Amino acid sequence: MPKYYTTRQAAEKVGVHFLTLHRYLQDGKIKPKSIPLPKGKNGKSKNLWLWTDADIAKAKSLKLPKGRPRKEAK
Repeated sequence: MPKYYTTRQAAEKVGVHFLTLHRYLQDGKIKPKSIPLPKGKNGKSKNLWLWTDADIAKAKSLKLPKGRPRKEAK
């Protein structure tokens, strides 16, 4: 049975903020296992994302360099 990590734990292993992983999810760049949770007070459905080591490896490959890109010399 594979080991599962929460989004915050996976973000720590990847070396990014957990909101960055949420952005990857929204952009469809990665799709870890999800468990639907009951609707919240606002009526919106939520998911619990469970990350495997393979998902974390894929997220590491998506990791972009930090900072603003350099301008090209003219």
